Amino acid sequence: MLLSGGGERPRKPEDLIDSRLMARLDRIDLRTRRIFAGRIQGERRSKTRGQSVEFEDFREYVEGDDLRFIDWNVYARLDRLIIKIFLEEEDLALHLVIDASTSMEAGSPSKLVFSARLAMALAYVGLVNQNRVAVSVMGLPGRTGLVRLGDRRGRRHVHRLGQFLVDTLWSDEVVRARAATGAPAPGGDFTGALTTLARSRVGKGVMVVMSDLLAPEGYEAGLRNLAAAGGYDTWILQVLSPGEIDPAVDVEAGLTGDLRLLDAETGRATEVTITNALIKRYRERLKSWCDGINAYCLAREMTHLLVRSDAELERVIMDTLRRRGMVG
Repeated sequence: MLLSGGGERPRKPEDLIDSRLMARLDRIDLRTRRIFAGRIQGERRSKTRGQSVEFEDFREYVEGDDLRFIDWNVYARLDRLIIKIFLEEEDLALHLVIDASTSMEAGSPSKLVFSARLAMALAYVGLVNQNRVAVSVMGLPGRTGLVRLGDRRGRRHVHRLGQFLVDTLWSDEVVRARAATGAPAPGGDFTGALTTLARSRVGKGVMVVMSDLLAPEGYEAGLRNLAAAGGYDTWILQVLSPGEIDPAVDVEAGLTGDLRLLDAETGRATEVTITNALIKRYRERLKSWCDGINAYCLAREMTHLLVRSDAELERVIMDTLRRRGMVG
């Protein structure tokens, strides 16, 4: 929230994802730690017993079982009726949620640009693996409520989804609202947006929320309502800029001495004097705050990860998210 974002705004889907990264992402798929039933068949293994071609186990025949699944070879050898059990191939719903409030403009690249690129990459993984992918944008300056792109499936929707992100996050109307001076434009209702998502979501799957969690009203109520709705394997990716993680980065860039800081979310101004002691206290407070978010999410069976906005996108996906089990 200290410095505005740098770099040009994305203007086309290719500014969010390139062919080299797509080639790398073609090798992975989404994963989930929970088992969900899809609406139509997709390319995902679940523990729902079904009629796919992948064999899992045997069990004794009981009256009412489908006779087609009796292993007649076993019957011929052992005179026992044994049923083959298969893993059912089911689809997975992926819902991506991007916080576009004014504080997300901090950093270079900005937290918003990084979040959009991460969302585009995860959407690509979902689409090419025939999973349902939906996107919601909350906190748009000058707008209230959510802007959504409903379920899409298949590689042919990659460009359409990327264009939706560009048109929604960087439309001329939104850019003007972000650039306006004075109090921030309405739109940053974190709690209301997540509550709406919790009430309106249909089915089950994986939800990924990308936000700095710097909501004036706090993060607790929104995340609590999202968790209470159940049904989703929910990831909270907290995106912060390098200067927010360690203000010493901005001090090296000339942000020092007596300063007047403007809160990007509320418009409130604060007079501060940047000193080494103040930076030390800030680091301690930030660690305590992030630890609290992590504990809050853990208690509600959500995964919280802190990500820098200048992180290498491929490494975040292929290393961090892979190790944590979102993709594989």
